[in-house]
Amino acid sequence: MAEKIDIPLYIKVNPSDNVAIVVNEGSLPAGTIFPTDGLTLLEEVPQGHKVTLQDILQDEPIIRYGEVVGFAACDLKKGSWVHEGVTKMPKAPALDELELATKVPAPLPPLEGYTFEGYKNADGSVGTRNLLGITTSVNCVAGIVEYVTKIIERDLLPQYPNVDGVVPLSHLYGCGVAIDAPAAVVPIRSIHNLAKNPNFGGEVMVVGLGCEKLQPEKLLKGTSDVIPIELDDPDDVISLQDEQHHGFKSMVDHILRVAQRHLERLNQRKRETVPVSELVVGMQCGGSDAFSGVTANPSVGFASDLLVRCGATVMFSEVTEVRDGIHLLTPRAINEQVGRDLIREMAWYDDYLDAGKVDRSANTTPGNKKGGLNNIVEKAMGSIAKSGTSAIVEVLSPGQRPTKRGLIFAATPASDFVCGTQQLASGITIQVFTSGRGTPYGLAAIPVIKMASRNAIANRWFDLMDISAGPIATGEKTIEEVGWELFHMILEVASGKKIPWSDHWGLHNPLAVFNPAPIT
Repeated sequence: MAEKIDIPLYIKVNPSDNVAIVVNEGSLPAGTIFPTDGLTLLEEVPQGHKVTLQDILQDEPIIRYGEVVGFAACDLKKGSWVHEGVTKMPKAPALDELELATKVPAPLPPLEGYTFEGYKNADGSVGTRNLLGITTSVNCVAGIVEYVTKIIERDLLPQYPNVDGVVPLSHLYGCGVAIDAPAAVVPIRSIHNLAKNPNFGGEVMVVGLGCEKLQPEKLLKGTSDVIPIELDDPDDVISLQDEQHHGFKSMVDHILRVAQRHLERLNQRKRETVPVSELVVGMQCGGSDAFSGVTANPSVGFASDLLVRCGATVMFSEVTEVRDGIHLLTPRAINEQVGRDLIREMAWYDDYLDAGKVDRSANTTPGNKKGGLNNIVEKAMGSIAKSGTSAIVEVLSPGQRPTKRGLIFAATPASDFVCGTQQLASGITIQVFTSGRGTPYGLAAIPVIKMASRNAIANRWFDLMDISAGPIATGEKTIEEVGWELFHMILEVASGKKIPWSDHWGLHNPLAVFNPAPIT
């Protein structure tokens, strides 16, 4: 565990910044003098919160990351605490004024020789786990699928030692919805593509009720932009209302019989050595604080660049946590079309929020603010650090699967559970999740590596957080060192050689499919 530091420290990210964040745990009292430059605090400032490095007059910009993250609501003397009450939020960048593909990063030098142990699939994808996924067409069947899952885990899995587990793909969609509404493409595509996640080995079985709007045939066919799922056996679709079922046990036995057939095939699979280019890694953050953007997320960004250099696919997401940094991303688009695709997803979400009579400011949580993030602008500047420095080669609408390798923006809501579910639908096989406040979040379908942004949470949650970027804040490690550490951990976890804490404890959040369409 890292030791608590006694010398007053602050972090200034960019030379043009006029604020910095306090590093020390707890808070620093008024009168504290920073030995580096003699800055004196005029009031108590909590850890992670901002202090002014110079006088800032009312309506003048507050600058962090070299970007305007707010405007002063009143005159702020040098050494003042910059909190939400003295900050006004700037407008979001106008989408019709953005540069497209004007600063495309040069390709980073290839990184060769790195491999992991994965499961090859017939469609060319590679999984990091060997799991039986049970797809559902409607939430009505969730209870019985959960019931059967427990029986499979208790009675069947011991017979199939090469199968890592069984995952019920339950969700809240399928009926009582406007199934033909234009926005229904999102949940239908997402559930369809969840069934095709590489960690399920191409083995698809569907449990439905029978009277639902999302009939299994419609689910398997999917939307116009997906490849239909072809089943080998008609019995892979189980309808509980089918007349062959007489009582609860009949339904259970039917599901078990189909599951056993898939388990037999999955059990024949073995891990094989494959290049890192076969990995599909999702990057996400939740419970963020002011350290997230200077320790954890930049480390993730460095690891993202390493993965891209290996030829892997890396996804970052969370539209509202990208929106205020979009002017920094469209110039990195590999071409103008990809830049326009980024704008398309931002505009779609702007309209979605407008329809709900809210804006992006609703994103920031009480925990974010307690951790020093005054508003969504500041949060977004730290969030986009997960993307590293590579060119953005593709943009996905919610639930779409990639057609390219490299750095990809997969549009999702910022909600941890919805983002995780949507990234699963887009085909990630492992996820890195950063947090400054701490979270026990996990997903049953893929391993989730959780990175702490500061030592305090890493030390207190020592058996929930897998890796810490906190030593960056105290000067004990560099972003590059933690990035390499994360990169090697990703390969170990993907190979099944290291188990993340969420899997160790069996902490797995329910799926939360994004449904922007009307519920009837």
